Amino acid sequence: VQLVESGGGLVQPGGSLRLSCAASGFTFSSYAMGWARQVPGKGLEWVSGSYSDGSTYYADSVKGRVTISRDNAKNTVYLQMNSLKPEDTAVYYCATPPAPEEMAGPVVPGLLDYWGQVTQVTVSS
Repeated sequence: VQLVESGGGLVQPGGSLRLSCAASGFTFSSYAMGWARQVPGKGLEWVSGSYSDGSTYYADSVKGRVTISRDNAKNTVYLQMNSLKPEDTAVYYCATPPAPEEMAGPVVPGLLDYWGQVTQVTVSS
């Protein structure tokens, strides 16, 4: 199983980035997919999730600025981030998230089915 993230980088405040996560080794379309992040000095938090019923989850801190999408034919999940702020600076992970009602809780990678590599997002002028 592999989850390979890409698309991170340095962007100015107000800018945009699109993160991608290419999955392999499991039946991607059968799984909820999501993104978590870790801001420097803070714990992991869920940013967004995409569920098999078509529902989505967004953390309050990113609502209205972030859109999650997926292409099951390409086994890829995306995170489009707009109007980026310095506080969005973090390492971002692609993973299989818990149920929506658990997304506001702690992120425990060991309890998840799959957890990906890291991609760095830095928002700075």
